[in-house]
Amino acid sequence: MAIFMIMTMNMAASELRKPVVAVQRAVQILRYLGGVQRPVGVNEVARALGIVPSTCQHILKTLDHDGLVSEDKAAKKYQLGPTLLRFARDMVGSNDFVRNAQGVLDRIAKMHQVTTVAVWREGADRIIVVAKAHAPTNFSIHVNIGSRFPALTSAIGHCFAAAGAQNPDWDPELLRQPFDELNWQNPPAFNAWLDDVAFARENGYAVDAGQHIGGVTVAAAPVHEAVDVGMSGSTRAIAGVGLSEQLKGKALNALAQDLKSSAAALSELYSENLV
Repeated sequence: MAIFMIMTMNMAASELRKPVVAVQRAVQILRYLGGVQRPVGVNEVARALGIVPSTCQHILKTLDHDGLVSEDKAAKKYQLGPTLLRFARDMVGSNDFVRNAQGVLDRIAKMHQVTTVAVWREGADRIIVVAKAHAPTNFSIHVNIGSRFPALTSAIGHCFAAAGAQNPDWDPELLRQPFDELNWQNPPAFNAWLDDVAFARENGYAVDAGQHIGGVTVAAAPVHEAVDVGMSGSTRAIAGVGLSEQLKGKALNALAQDLKSSAAALSELYSENLV
């Protein structure tokens, strides 16, 4: 997925010149434990991540001491620890984007009777749900905070790919491989998907009508922020998710326009906070 990182105009996170290796390994271990979703031993973690077992054990012991992982001493296996829950709670309460987005999501969910989410790019090739709201109805589509997806997924992926398309050196063919790796219930042809990306770039919002998940329509709009001198892009987005039978015609257009204007307002707030 390094290609996609280039296409998105060299995100600030990709420009780290001298990373602290121990910190990087600790983060890799935490991500691995979260991905396997079961207790694992030192040797398995070390093999999976290419870390010397003794180094891996020292890092795990340190993370365990601070509550970021939890050790089953009898089985000599590790899993994510309870301190991460506190960090997640603190992040939701203190992060400007999450705090500002939550009110927007609540309003849009109620007005348009949809599930709404705010997502954040995690690294070069994944997105993570950082806020959500549900319509006050008996039925709604459920999404968990913390859920992770490929960065090109659905209408949100159209928005992120469109940000990369602003680069004058952008070559759409370089996105073919990451596109082919996506899981679609009703996959579009690559050229049709590129048309959707172009639509997102030109109109400031994107729509996926039942391609990622059959019978479910997703509309999304990017939240922009400065990522380099003289350039702008997006590592965040908001989206509305609902049944395709309900989200069509005027209802879909109204949702898309609301997401677009709301994302623009969030972008302005973010820019103000940088000043």
